[in-house]
Amino acid sequence: MKHGARNDIPATVTAIKRGGVMAQVEVQLVGTTYRMASVMTVDSLEELGLEEGDTVHVLAKAVNVLLVKP
Repeated sequence: MKHGARNDIPATVTAIKRGGVMAQVEVQLVGTTYRMASVMTVDSLEELGLEEGDTVHVLAKAVNVLLVKP
């Protein structure tokens, strides 16, 4: 997947908190103790098929943090 974000950081999903409409996905950056989180709709979470333990790429651009499942 091509993208314009310059920061493309591999991470592992460590926790998923689901609400009625939104979900928070917490990740740990590979090879570090650093953690980040991304908020998305539950529909997007299900479309990506994200589960704890999955490898994702954190794309950070401006104030947005996007997760991409390879």
